[in-house]
Amino acid sequence: MQLILFREGLRDSPQMAPVVKGLSDAEIGALAKHFAALPAKPAMSGGDAALMKQGRELAAARYCGRCHMADFRGQAQIPRLAGQREEYLAEQLRAYRDGRRVGSDTSMNEAMYRTADADITALAHFLSRSALPGASAPARGR
Repeated sequence: MQLILFREGLRDSPQMAPVVKGLSDAEIGALAKHFAALPAKPAMSGGDAALMKQGRELAAARYCGRCHMADFRGQAQIPRLAGQREEYLAEQLRAYRDGRRVGSDTSMNEAMYRTADADITALAHFLSRSALPGASAPARGR
């Protein structure tokens, strides 16, 4: 779905727009299937204990596991959060909060509405270090 939004110019990304320009729906489907089948990289190790606790509590209080699954692996059109880059997660959460993420379901905009930067930092810190069951050993210094 996101690749189609990039292609149609409904989601702004200077990096992705030229990559998907002119691709058919079938080609985008094949790309999505390929990338979805790749194993997730291991989550970052360590982390700040206070941020981890705050992020875990926020994820539970906001019911992140309801859509993204209990281990944050995602499902169907709901993306994986576990092990994603911390900076990417924080930027996307801010974009939802600030109404800069368009062309997608508005449930995330609602979920992030009025979320403080400190809470976004904690969520991104926790989720980037959440490991999927069966993932290999955590990466160091990523």
